[in-house]
Amino acid sequence: MLSYDELTSPERELWDAFPEGRRVDLRAGVPEDDRVADGGRWGPGRTVRAAVIAALLLGANTPQPGAVACLRLAGARISGRLNLAGAQIAHALWLEDCSFEESVDLLGASTQTIVITGSRTPGIEADAARIEGNLDLRRSVMEGGFSSPFNHENTALSLSDAHVTGGVLLNDAEFNVPGGWAVSAGGLAMEGGVFCKGGFTARGEVRFVGAQLPGGLFMQGAHLAGPGPHGVALSLDNAVVSTLHLSKGFTANGTLRLRGAQISDNLTFDGAVLNGPPDGGGPALFAPLMQAVEFRLTPALTPSAPLDLRGAQVSYLHENQWSWPDVVELDGFGYGSIKSAEAGERQDGAGHRESAAHRVAWLRRSPGYSPQPYEQLASWYRTIGHDDDARRVLLAKQRHRRRALTLPARAWGHLLDATVGYGYRPWLAGVWLLTLTLLGTLIFGAHTPSPVKPGEGAPFQPVVYTLDLLIPIGGLGQRTAWYWTDAGPQGLAYLLVALGWVLTTALIAGVTRTLQRN
Repeated sequence: MLSYDELTSPERELWDAFPEGRRVDLRAGVPEDDRVADGGRWGPGRTVRAAVIAALLLGANTPQPGAVACLRLAGARISGRLNLAGAQIAHALWLEDCSFEESVDLLGASTQTIVITGSRTPGIEADAARIEGNLDLRRSVMEGGFSSPFNHENTALSLSDAHVTGGVLLNDAEFNVPGGWAVSAGGLAMEGGVFCKGGFTARGEVRFVGAQLPGGLFMQGAHLAGPGPHGVALSLDNAVVSTLHLSKGFTANGTLRLRGAQISDNLTFDGAVLNGPPDGGGPALFAPLMQAVEFRLTPALTPSAPLDLRGAQVSYLHENQWSWPDVVELDGFGYGSIKSAEAGERQDGAGHRESAAHRVAWLRRSPGYSPQPYEQLASWYRTIGHDDDARRVLLAKQRHRRRALTLPARAWGHLLDATVGYGYRPWLAGVWLLTLTLLGTLIFGAHTPSPVKPGEGAPFQPVVYTLDLLIPIGGLGQRTAWYWTDAGPQGLAYLLVALGWVLTTALIAGVTRTLQRN
């Protein structure tokens, strides 16, 4: 039991301030002298024993009537280990810009709000702790990591701008702050991993905006039960993460924001459930400009809200039959390869691919028309040696583009499509030529033309005559040597001349367009 007479001057000041909740500020007011990294050199005038803090929180000094007792301390060097394991603490703890000699032990404790901001500590252990308020660790440096698999109501965790050398363990933790943020760790920088696995549950937004997580973020089996403001369940905008595991039963009832996030290795949704905001007012995944090496979009169920992948870039895209909802924003989305979990047509000696028609249907899920998704898919098909499929995709691009054109342009587009497939099916011109040749041969062969100069020239040949009408350049001598007196054959002759010009023009235009693009 501590005696008042045993207390040092700063400890007595803290002791006297506690019943009224007054703050004791031991900072020098000079930035160079207040750096917590140099807190080990602070002298006795700025040193408070951890045992004194523990004694006050456990009722060693009677609260002042009419006031809310609270321990508020700034700029102190805290010597010894702050051991509150198993404690029942009825008062809030506020520590700002403090330097701890040893780690903080909250194992199994039941406490009010704990604020340790801008401070430096070897680590914080809060396994099985119950905190009836907020746990605020903003701007703090935790060299030994942070462990807190606790369960409690109406509690939020703030790690904004904190720096953790070890890891952050939140396995089986529960945060219940509906409509607000449950975990705020924007700007968090740490060398170890962040583990929110197992029964981790958050009702409120989990924020890692701009965080630096080279050890990865692991949320296998986590349940983001309710979104925060604007329907967001998890926010990793502009975060830099080595590995992001949102898998193995991971469930999100809100938008997952990964705008501008950089994942240097694996981003996986394997076995995840992406429900999107409950009110349906936003996407299930919002990841414009995201970058990842391996992107495993293989959920357990089809996302119930749109996906936004505009401008995202991944090296390896893995998908399954539940990957794509009805609406997928794909403009600017780039990938090096696609691998499907389902067996389909052979892609090469080792893998499988879906049909080009299936892939085109995927692109059609993107609202509006944009050429990039088609060009990207065609490029991938060419890369794996499927040039025919690449042409099918580019033909589908022209058909999609045609919807946005004016009526005359659409009419010309339909003509190019029907005759030469926009140049991607030049063999159609041969089909048309053969069909019209057979038609002309049959009709002209059933009638007798009149010679332009009787007794001169070659005899009439229906096949050669028909080809002479269809081919507008050059001549085979038949068209100028014979004429018709019957209206039927004469009208067909005029029609074949016109169709010959149209067919030739379409063939030249389509092939030229294809060559220019290639």
